[in-house]
Amino acid sequence: MPGAFIPSGGRITLRRILILTAILLALLVFGSLGLVWLEGWNFFDALYMTVTTLATVGYGEIHPLSRTGRLYNMALILAGMGVLAYVITSLARIVVEGEIREVLGKRKLIKHIKRLKDHYIICGFGRIGEIIARQLQERGVPLVIVENRSEKLTLLEQSGYYFVGGDATREEVLQEAGIERARGLVSVVSSDADNVYIVLTARSLRSDLYIVARAEEMGAEKKLQRAGADRVESPYEMGGRKMAFAILRPTVTTFMELAMTEGVDWSMEEVRVGDGSLLAGVALKDSGIRQKLDLILVAIKRADGEMLFNPTLETTIQVGDTLIALGLRKNLEALEGCCGFAFSPPATS
Repeated sequence: MPGAFIPSGGRITLRRILILTAILLALLVFGSLGLVWLEGWNFFDALYMTVTTLATVGYGEIHPLSRTGRLYNMALILAGMGVLAYVITSLARIVVEGEIREVLGKRKLIKHIKRLKDHYIICGFGRIGEIIARQLQERGVPLVIVENRSEKLTLLEQSGYYFVGGDATREEVLQEAGIERARGLVSVVSSDADNVYIVLTARSLRSDLYIVARAEEMGAEKKLQRAGADRVESPYEMGGRKMAFAILRPTVTTFMELAMTEGVDWSMEEVRVGDGSLLAGVALKDSGIRQKLDLILVAIKRADGEMLFNPTLETTIQVGDTLIALGLRKNLEALEGCCGFAFSPPATS
């Protein structure tokens, strides 16, 4: 997935500011030392005279100047004013260019987001949101992150994700993230109340949107489901179950982890059967899934939610079915081609 627009030249701009600041300080210091050396003034009086001279304030001489001192002061005005003008205009240009670059960067980012479709919106870029975003990005799934914390926005600018800065409970923020073209939404902010509001807002904008939400406290799951979430997950419950399975069924746990891990040759995948699929209306024994693709069909989920585990050879594949298969990745990709399209979330009830 292409990265989000990040304003370039940040380090160069900082170096320019430091150089210009150093030039200004050097001008003040050396201008003051000249008056100390020629007129015998103390450094503070010489510095005050240098600043008022370069600033063209015109308060007058705090001590009488000799002829040599006046010649030096005229040279300081002629040379120093040019340097000072250059420093000030350069600093102003850096500020203006930075603001323009930021505006152009936001416009370019919004333009990219407007071209997205069938993407996922992730509300919240905490530890869980970051893991989900990384997993989707590794699979090449387009996504947009919605976040309103300033420190996270700075991190997102550097990470390369498309993102929208704002409160995900607001309709206009979700619309800016392209909710009308999105495939699904994941709400994983840290507050259950905020997750409920996000789900309510998203469901009011899209009745057919697939929504997954995070639950923290006991009882939050039912509230999120009533708000419109299709699936609710508790990180603590999931973690506890996984640890229990690791104790009770260590071999099964290892197998499932390998099946869900990127980088191995085989995997477990779910593929939805599309309208134009070559497998629609075909019995399993005639589908070639086992014979030609060398895949194990673990289960079939019907469009109405019925789950058929270890389906028989006489089972007929239907449009809208979700096939859960195990095998080599290249063969799973071939199955996706036969079914018409790859993974798609289940239809909302």
